Amino acid sequence: MAFGKNIRTFFEGKWHDGDVAIMRAADHGSWLGSTIFDGARHFDGVTPDLDKHCARANRSAEALMITPTMTDDEIMAIAREGLRAYGPGQAVYVRPMYWALDGNELGVGPKANSTGFALCLEEVAMPDPTIATTLTRTRFRRPVLEDSVCNAKAGCLYPNNARMLAEATAKGFGNALVADAMGNVAETATANVFMVKDGVAFTPISNGTFLAGITRARHISNLRADGVEVVEAVLSFEDFHAADEVFLSGNFAKVTPVKAFDDTQYQIGPVTRRARQLYWDWALSAGA
Repeated sequence: MAFGKNIRTFFEGKWHDGDVAIMRAADHGSWLGSTIFDGARHFDGVTPDLDKHCARANRSAEALMITPTMTDDEIMAIAREGLRAYGPGQAVYVRPMYWALDGNELGVGPKANSTGFALCLEEVAMPDPTIATTLTRTRFRRPVLEDSVCNAKAGCLYPNNARMLAEATAKGFGNALVADAMGNVAETATANVFMVKDGVAFTPISNGTFLAGITRARHISNLRADGVEVVEAVLSFEDFHAADEVFLSGNFAKVTPVKAFDDTQYQIGPVTRRARQLYWDWALSAGA
């Protein structure tokens, strides 16, 4: 199922128009889930942190024991080549992907140097920054590295995220605020999370149970450079109930304001608005 429209796909060394088939029935990735992806954003003529997203795609492949076939720079060059078909006013989701083609002797592990690669571009509008989401608790938790590939942006992690979202939406909320194995807040089902208390921004400390995102790191850097104190800390659900502001941080929307966590209500506050403005200022000035 296509995520957006106006799709272009790089596969087997050339660009194709549309949502082309890239996997076979017997590919390891098809039936054993050895898939990874990354996502960057192109908007207003810039593609912020594209180099970091391409590098993370290769790290994710290695974490799943898939042999990368492209260098970081080669993936970035392919993406930029494909983006030339879009206008500066078109917002595009940039998704490089790897998957294993063959299994090893026992079939379960991916075979070295047997890798599929594709890069998909889809026109997807940037979300309206004035529309806030809502959060609730979920019984599902983030895994740990000992039982899942938390250090990769891996497709096999997402059914757990989908369960979180399904539970949240069934309760009438937009997203789930998720705990790690210890019961502390890790992130949401789809993005990293920040809370603000008395003008100080807090975000869960990276503990290996979730990807501390590229956009998350950019917000931390931008806010600190602007004089806002940012603290990475162990945070509880009670901390979020006591917060003045909450916002999500992810590549897709960059900043998503939160207006409620269960029965706790928030306004779209000054730090949330500032984080978004700083991100756009940085992205456009950097000409990424």
